[in-house]
Amino acid sequence: VQLQASGGGLVQAGGSLRLSCAASGGSFSSYVISWFRQAPGKEREFVAGVSRNGASLRYADSVKGRFFISRDNSKNTVFLQMNGMKPEDTAGYYCAAGRPALSAYDQADIYYYRGQGTQVTVSS
Repeated sequence: VQLQASGGGLVQAGGSLRLSCAASGGSFSSYVISWFRQAPGKEREFVAGVSRNGASLRYADSVKGRFFISRDNSKNTVFLQMNGMKPEDTAGYYCAAGRPALSAYDQADIYYYRGQGTQVTVSS
């Protein structure tokens, strides 16, 4: 499976962005898809994950109530709607595909595939 993230950019604090993760070359609907981010000098961080059918969602505490993940299996795409953005959301964001249990969505190393990232910068 090849994953391509897009939709990043520069936004002011309080603003919104919508990231997309488009997949090709595999059975998209058979994978959990999650978003991770990493800022310079910081550790990689789980952001949000969505189950194969979109029914189960998981979010990092730092983005709960502000970010919303969804998927459209007919379009092989996962979306991350980011609202109320903060400067601390600034990072490179990438999506990953795998088959973790819900409790393990945040474990980046167990995902099978990882896409190229997209940069998100939030100005204060």
